[in-house]
Amino acid sequence: MTYDECIQACLECMEACNHCYSACLQEQDVAMMAECIRLDRECADICGFAAQAMQRNSRFAKEICNVCAHVCQACGDECAKHEHDHCQRCAEICHHCANVCQDMAS
Repeated sequence: MTYDECIQACLECMEACNHCYSACLQEQDVAMMAECIRLDRECADICGFAAQAMQRNSRFAKEICNVCAHVCQACGDECAKHEHDHCQRCAEICHHCANVCQDMAS
């Protein structure tokens, strides 16, 4: 596993979470989407931070990737509960990123 692969997964996940976040805000029952929206924001933020840490070759990159893996897993699990296409796509990308980050952290 190289930083490049993990950085790419994090950037793709950040983009998917930002899209899901925005799309969830347009749903009719926004209150029902609150946890999805919250986790989309947290996931996008940690993915961006993890990508930057790896780009800077931070000595904390593995620990940050470990936290990122946990947040991505939680976000993916939450998104998977919703039938919207944007949530299902986000769930798939989050789970992939969680796996890649976990491999990087190991």
